[in-house]
Amino acid sequence: MKELTKLNIDRLSKRYWFDRESREIPALVDVSLSVSDGEFVAVVGPSGCGKTSLMNIVAGLLPYDEGTVSIDGRQVMGPGVDRAVVFQHSSLLPWRTIAGNIRYGMEMQRRFDAGTMRSRTDHFLKLVGLSGFENHYPSELSGGMQQRVNLARALAADPVVLLMDEPFAALDAQTREFMQAELLKIWTQAKKTVLFITHQINEAVYLADRVIVMSARPGRTKLDMRIELERPRRFELIETPEFLEPKKMLLASVREESLKAAP
Repeated sequence: MKELTKLNIDRLSKRYWFDRESREIPALVDVSLSVSDGEFVAVVGPSGCGKTSLMNIVAGLLPYDEGTVSIDGRQVMGPGVDRAVVFQHSSLLPWRTIAGNIRYGMEMQRRFDAGTMRSRTDHFLKLVGLSGFENHYPSELSGGMQQRVNLARALAADPVVLLMDEPFAALDAQTREFMQAELLKIWTQAKKTVLFITHQINEAVYLADRVIVMSARPGRTKLDMRIELERPRRFELIETPEFLEPKKMLLASVREESLKAAP
């Protein structure tokens, strides 16, 4: 059976105007990428290759110059209820409780009644392992716990596509590994389509069904690699030959592009 495409990016280009230099600088050129229903796709590449620009365009936060971006066949023209973003920093509202933060996205959409919001808040609190913390405030939680709240808030809003922009980059190594494993558990249950930006090759191979390598600026899709590792994935997998082989290939590809980007 043919897989249903949820996110489609077709020949996308983005340029930035620099007043000081009176010229446009291309950030993305002719980027094409599709993500199927329930698929987890990670994007890696050298610094400045346009990964975050790509994420912001898909989120509807940044206009683009050429090409199309569509969700379920509908062109992206701005932010919408069909997408939710988990950024590097949790961006929780400090004056709202954990339950209040999770409800916030649903309240902004105005498409859930009060009972539905309560039940969805309880469900996703449990899903991210934070039952019992609903009346706490963000300042009372660790960085990893705050990111779990951020993820619960995004999932509670029931997006078609979940966008994640280096969500664990600010965490220490041990917490990051724990959050990666937790994300896989949550994703397996939530069945969401995910576009995940990261600069960590290990993270991309461990989490994703496919890994996209972006070229040095201007960013293009250089490599699209399917990760043939069985699920569920345990963290011990990272020491196996099956894991190390795609990691080696991806590292070589990113390193080649990083050398091109170097002064």
